[in-house]
Amino acid sequence: MEALDLLEPKLDDFLPLNGTDYLELYVGNARQSAHYFQTAFGFQPVAHAGLATGLRDRESYVVQQGKIRLVLTSPLHGNTEIGRHLDLHGDGVRVVALWVDNARKAFDETVRRGAKPYLKPTHEQDDYGYVVRSGIHTYGDTVHVFVERNDYSGVFLPGYVAWEPTYQPTDAGLKYVDHMVGNVGWHEMNQWMAFYHDIMGFQQLVSFDDKDISTEYTALMSKVMSNGNGRVKFPINEPAEGKKKSQIEEYLDFYGGPGVQHIAVATDNIVETVIALRDRGVEFLSVPDTYYDQLSERIGHIDEEIATLRSLNILADRDDEGYLLQIFTKPVCPRPTLFFEIIQRKGARSFGKGNFKALFEAIEREQALRGTL
Repeated sequence: MEALDLLEPKLDDFLPLNGTDYLELYVGNARQSAHYFQTAFGFQPVAHAGLATGLRDRESYVVQQGKIRLVLTSPLHGNTEIGRHLDLHGDGVRVVALWVDNARKAFDETVRRGAKPYLKPTHEQDDYGYVVRSGIHTYGDTVHVFVERNDYSGVFLPGYVAWEPTYQPTDAGLKYVDHMVGNVGWHEMNQWMAFYHDIMGFQQLVSFDDKDISTEYTALMSKVMSNGNGRVKFPINEPAEGKKKSQIEEYLDFYGGPGVQHIAVATDNIVETVIALRDRGVEFLSVPDTYYDQLSERIGHIDEEIATLRSLNILADRDDEGYLLQIFTKPVCPRPTLFFEIIQRKGARSFGKGNFKALFEAIEREQALRGTL
C-alpha cells in the first residue's frame, strides 16, 4: 500500500497540552480493579467517589504512580450509560483526559474545527478551589476531556475524597504515559490521522505500512501523531490484509469497535521494573530465544547485559538518537483487548520498528492459543 504524503505542519499550537491528566477506565468492578493495579503494578491509592460522597450512579477509585493517574469506574445500577459501555466493550478506556491551561479555549478551538462535543465547559468547585473540564468525541466511544486545574489543590477533582486504605504496596518505578495506541476500523486510519491534525493540531511523527508491520500471517498499518510539544503521542492502527485474522481485527471483534489498544508507560530502569511486575504476577509476552542471538549486531552497544534482557524477554531497538527497551503485557482484561507496554528510552524517539516482527509473532502465538488467529 502506498504511503500517504505527510500532512502540512501547523504553524501555531492552538491546543497546547501539558500532558496526560488521567485515564478513566470503565470496569466491571472498580474496587477489585483498583486492588489489581495496586498489587500487580504498584499504583498508589489517591481518591474515591461513590455513594459516600453523594454519587448515586457510579463508583470510582483513583490510583496513581509517578504522573500516571488511572480512574476506575463502575456503575451502581443496571441500564446505565456506563453499563451499556461495559456490555459492548468490556473493561476498557473511556476517557483520555488531557491537562490544559484553558479548558474553555480547548473546547472552543476543537469544536470550531469540527469536533463533536462531549462535555461543554463545566466549572466544578469545592473547598480546595475549582477545576474546569470540557470534552470532545474521538474514535469509537473514546472521548478526550480537557482538564484545567491551575486553581485547584484538592486530592483529584471536586466530588472526590482522599482514599487512604491500610493496603499500600510499593511502586514499581513507572513514571508517566509515553504514548497511547488506538485501534480503528478498516481504512479509517487516515480519517483519524486527519482528525488529530486538523482538529487538535497534531503532527505525524512516523508512518508504518504493511511491509513494516507484518508476519507470515497477519499485517497492520500504523501512523503516529504527536502534539506540538511532544508530550502527547497517539499511534493509530488499522488492519491490513493478511492470510489470517490480525491482532487489530481480533481487538475490533472483541471490543465491539475502535478503542484504546494499549497504554505505554515509561520507566527509568526497565530491568528493575519488569522484575518487580513479574514477581507481582504481571504476565508478559515472550519472544523466541533466537531473537537475542543477533541483538548486539543489530543495535550495537547498550548498557544492559543481553543475558539479562533475554531472561526477562525485554526487546531492544535503536534509532538515530539512541536506543529503547520495551516489553508488552498480555491483555489485562477478560477480553483480548487492553494491554500495557513498559518502555525505557535512552535517547530513542522511535517506537521499536525493529521489534515489530518478533512482537507480532508473539501476539499471534497468543491468538492461536485463544483460537482467534
